[in-house]
Amino acid sequence: MARSLLWAAVLALSCSSAVAQKVNAAITNLSDASTAGATDGTSRLGVDEIVQRLADGEKKRAGDLKGYTEQRSYSVSYRGFPASLSATIIVEATYDAPANKQFRILSQTGSKMLADHVLKKLLQAEEEAAQDPGKTAPTTANYSFTLVNQQMVDGRPCYVLQVEPKTQSRLLYRGTIWVDEDDFAVVKIEAEPARNPSFWIRATKIHHVNAKNGEFWLPEHNQSETDVRMGGRATLTIDYGAYKMESADAHQQRSSLQIQDPAPSRK
Repeated sequence: MARSLLWAAVLALSCSSAVAQKVNAAITNLSDASTAGATDGTSRLGVDEIVQRLADGEKKRAGDLKGYTEQRSYSVSYRGFPASLSATIIVEATYDAPANKQFRILSQTGSKMLADHVLKKLLQAEEEAAQDPGKTAPTTANYSFTLVNQQMVDGRPCYVLQVEPKTQSRLLYRGTIWVDEDDFAVVKIEAEPARNPSFWIRATKIHHVNAKNGEFWLPEHNQSETDVRMGGRATLTIDYGAYKMESADAHQQRSSLQIQDPAPSRK
């Protein structure tokens, strides 16, 4: 029993570090879709202009997004020595612009070890990362970009960019992103962490999917697969539900009420 708990703790440490990159990718509106075909590969824009328009588009969408609520499912499973474990939590996620994200756990099943030391830590990491999205944004401050191709993704033309992190931050990644030619939002990501987050991890692959909701690209599905050094594989999956968007008027009214009725001071 003690040996099983030790390996579960190792897995928890590995997963909780590895999924941070994926979550922050979601926060910066990274997304995924199936590649349906390719264009002739001739870009209308240079890589510098593509990246600048991407940064401008991300900034505008972040400013326009006032808030939302939605229900998510977070699941983690481990298959390998010395045991197979899994856990799932269902949460209600609430985002309030510009930098506040909160979660309310609705249900929890499976391994308490994984739920407490992986999934709940992941929620904490996402709340903290929301406070400073600039640290993980797809900008020239964080990454170097190379234009490698153009492809169609779900019927939408996209630029394909190779990205390399400028620092070995555990919150950054290296890999390939697909940027929508019309919206200049990232619509596909296939990557790995910029830095191995733990000795116990051999490799981690990150896949992220967004769907367009009105003018916004918001997370729809996310999965990371981690090979543990001593054998076995951990898979973390996030499925995002329907978003209930908050209007600008409702956001302004609620913000005004919070200013007018501040929390009472403690004596």
